[in-house]
Amino acid sequence: MTANNAAVANPADVPVATKLEALLELQRIDSHLAEIRRVRGDLPEEVRDLEDEIAGYEARVKRFDEEISGLQDQIKQRKAATKEAEGLIKRYEEQQTNVRNNREYEAIAKEVELQRLEIQIADKKIKEAQYVIEQRNTEANVTRQRLDERRKDLDTKKGELQGIVAENENEEKQLVSERETAVQQVEGRLLTAYERVRGNMKNGLAVVLVRRDACGGCFNTVPPQRQADILAHKKIIVCEHCGRILAGVEGQVAV
Repeated sequence: MTANNAAVANPADVPVATKLEALLELQRIDSHLAEIRRVRGDLPEEVRDLEDEIAGYEARVKRFDEEISGLQDQIKQRKAATKEAEGLIKRYEEQQTNVRNNREYEAIAKEVELQRLEIQIADKKIKEAQYVIEQRNTEANVTRQRLDERRKDLDTKKGELQGIVAENENEEKQLVSERETAVQQVEGRLLTAYERVRGNMKNGLAVVLVRRDACGGCFNTVPPQRQADILAHKKIIVCEHCGRILAGVEGQVAV
């Protein structure tokens, strides 16, 4: 069993100085990774936003197409109904020439009037549907134009992002690998504390040194006695102001 594996297996036996060295190494790697990823700026988020926007436009175009298709089906059905009504009218009018009394004539006349009313209603519905189709086609064309523009923007942003990623890809992979190794050297309790503190800090610094008698994270003064305790490496000490882990004093050798 190696010394590192023993440290993980028996954290209580590992000197505080060793624990702090492991935390400092992890912090160094994470800071370097953060710097590489910071170069990308807002590009990853911009790419995600554009992808979401494009998905929204695509869904909208699909809804327009479905609505237009449904209206076109309605128009076909109403035109078929109109043709059927015209056929009935023709047949009724032929029957009127052979009626035996006024009551039969009036009954057939009512049927003819009813079919003509159905034709009028169908014509009105067809015109309404055609108007809506025209409106939806206009809206769909505008949306498609915006969709094409956003797709071009996305291609541009993706190209920029891929270029930046490619420049640092090997270095980033190496750092990720180093981080996986470094994490194994930090006992679980300390790693949890480190991740929690780091997540709360805008600059991502969870482990710092005391520099010029001040915390290297928040720059509040660290009293001499506390600095002596830090150098003694008897326990893990955190900054009483920001909660960062104080791993050592710059320029000073541990006692």
